[in-house]
Amino acid sequence: MSYYGAVRRILIIIFVFNIVTALAKGGYGLFTGSLSMEADGLHSIFDSTANIIGLVGISLAARPPDSDHPYGHAKYESFASIGIAVLLFTSCIQLILAAANRLQRGSVPEITDLSFVIMAITVVINIGVSTYEYVLGKKLKSSILVADSMHTRSDIYASLGVILGLIAVDMGYPLADPIIALAICGLIIHTGLEIIRDTSPALLDRATVDAKVIVDLAESVEGVCSCHAVRTRGSESEIYVDLHIGVDAELKMDAADRVSDEVEWAIKSKIPGVMDVVVHLEPKDRCWPKDSASNSAGK
Repeated sequence: MSYYGAVRRILIIIFVFNIVTALAKGGYGLFTGSLSMEADGLHSIFDSTANIIGLVGISLAARPPDSDHPYGHAKYESFASIGIAVLLFTSCIQLILAAANRLQRGSVPEITDLSFVIMAITVVINIGVSTYEYVLGKKLKSSILVADSMHTRSDIYASLGVILGLIAVDMGYPLADPIIALAICGLIIHTGLEIIRDTSPALLDRATVDAKVIVDLAESVEGVCSCHAVRTRGSESEIYVDLHIGVDAELKMDAADRVSDEVEWAIKSKIPGVMDVVVHLEPKDRCWPKDSASNSAGK
């Protein structure tokens, strides 16, 4: 299965679990009047919406390069991750307004044993879902899966907070319900900022590989005198490399091309995720063999 096909399949599985937990928490929260359960259910609804955004982003990212997008469409995956963060921030607005209203009215939600059972079950489901998605996201080097797993992980902490709030309300502290809802908002905002921090480097074309690693690989190829002007961009799963190498000016064109091809192969074989390597050849007046150069330096 291709990279994008694997990511798409995982997102669909996560989407189903998120819908189930959202309906369970949100529906019962509405029935009992528990604002914190409603807030947590809304959080899970946005988890599901984030999955849909991820699926759309992956579908767009999977499109092959064309004349208008010669580097392909991989950045759509990063844009989708940012979209998930924006959704997280948006979800906070309604929660904050509802919590403020509850603090003013001071109404008390109905707490039942089923409230605790539903929350406990959803916590177990979310732990499994978040771990599954995060591990596979790291394995596939998918920013969208890692971002979505962080989204789901925040749902775990939120659900644990809701359980504590339900216990407090049951003990006679009704204000715990809206206060927990506000705490969930803080957690959601923190998660959104983490997603933006982890996703923005790919959109800003931050270097993905240490330049020295590329230089060492290029200069290990016979016929390469020097290597400089190294540039890398992209994501961990799709890296683009651009570099300049010096070769002996007396080399024939076909021999210089072979050196260039060997440099490209050395980089692609040693660094996972490299999609393309552009090698610029620069003729040098004299290119000493590396052992001869070191001997001369010693003298």
